[in-house]
Amino acid sequence: MIFLAVPIIVYDQFRAADETEKALLLRSVREHGHVIAAALAPLLTASERPALPQLGRELARFADDFTNVKLLLAPAGTAGFFYVASWPPVSAAQLDAERETLRRQGVLDRLSESCDGEFPFALRYRIPGGADEIVTSMTPLKAPSGCWMVVTSTAAGALPGSNLGRPYWASSEVRIAAAIYLAMVLLTITTFWSVRRGLRRFAERARSIRERRAGGGSFRAQNDIPELADVAEEFDHMVEVLDASASDIRRAAEDNAHAFKTPIAVIRQSLEPLKRAIAADNQRGLRAVGLIETSLDKLDGLVASSRRLDEATADLMDMPRSDVDLSSLLGRLLQAHADALIGRKLSLNGHVAPHVLIHANEEMVETVIENLLDNAVSFSPEGASVGVRLEARDGFADLYIGDSGPGVAPENLSRIFDRYFSQRMPTRGDGLDTHFGIGLWIARRNVEALGGTIRAENLRPSGLLMRVRLPLSEVARLGGSPTRPRG
Repeated sequence: MIFLAVPIIVYDQFRAADETEKALLLRSVREHGHVIAAALAPLLTASERPALPQLGRELARFADDFTNVKLLLAPAGTAGFFYVASWPPVSAAQLDAERETLRRQGVLDRLSESCDGEFPFALRYRIPGGADEIVTSMTPLKAPSGCWMVVTSTAAGALPGSNLGRPYWASSEVRIAAAIYLAMVLLTITTFWSVRRGLRRFAERARSIRERRAGGGSFRAQNDIPELADVAEEFDHMVEVLDASASDIRRAAEDNAHAFKTPIAVIRQSLEPLKRAIAADNQRGLRAVGLIETSLDKLDGLVASSRRLDEATADLMDMPRSDVDLSSLLGRLLQAHADALIGRKLSLNGHVAPHVLIHANEEMVETVIENLLDNAVSFSPEGASVGVRLEARDGFADLYIGDSGPGVAPENLSRIFDRYFSQRMPTRGDGLDTHFGIGLWIARRNVEALGGTIRAENLRPSGLLMRVRLPLSEVARLGGSPTRPRG
């Protein structure tokens, strides 16, 4: 909008100024023409036609270094004008060129009809010698001998800087301004393109860091714009901090888990002699020992969950990606759950399309599928079925995992992916739950980090369906063949 509006506004302002300047200049030269016509009027309107040599001498009185004066006559009873005098003398070819220009403009035809009026225009034409001539005034005089017309003209070179008879857009000033403006536009576009190219390199570098691709290089190495040097340096520093933070989180998760596991193991070992020392009829003591063991189980689960949360956070910060054969990975995980399916007397239904390739982190995808399969198996009643379907469609891999369980209350469908939200019934007879509601939360976070989506919906008459959508790899989207994909 700026590129379009600014030149239009500036052009309009300067055009108005140019027209004002032209009007003042034309008024001056036309007044000069009127004075010449008034001085020649007694001679031209006399009853007898003046002799041609006398006309030439009379014109010489009014011509100067800037103004050329010519006389045209349309004899009474005839049509058309003839040049009868000129000062300074000019060639017949120049007179013919000027008369042809006036004829094309329709000026001569209009004057020959009434021989009165005035034409306020500046007519530029090219004379045979190659220079430009500007007709500045035409004053008709009606006489018994016919219609006389006093024409004053000026050589274009005699009015330096004037644009008389020429459109403003054709002036040298406009052309120079247009050239400067185009140069500025080119410079601006080049600058924008350079910045855009630098930012695209930054984006590619950020993408390669996020996907942990080899050869990504640093932001500083890929930047060739001096103004972005400080930004590139800060980005490199930020990446280093994130990498260090991911390593620290993993190390802290391992250290914390080990620190908690050791006292838990010591307490378990210490309970064994205590259990043997309590008499069988001491129900209160046995119940206390049982509560301690149950609390240890829950504490052990909390430690494991905390470690999984820390590792999941570190995975999001340090997540190498590659082309993964999701079909093969899903097949392996289904095989790993075969014993659980047999133990619960569950049947497996569905279809897995072959060679569905995604660009993702295999461990993160494996975590998602394991959580969904575990939930489907655990919630399905014995003798029921678990449905699994995988297909590639519209640039995405669509994975469906459904169970035959009780489903989820409609108002909680969106909450099941929240951290620590769980509707699972207690799995122990003592009323304590060892599930902490982080499996689906991790699944959603992993899927969204990989650029996909996950949602749940209830089935009829019962059951829950999980829909996972992950972007296909570039090779799969282009319809090519993968080169040694993982999985």
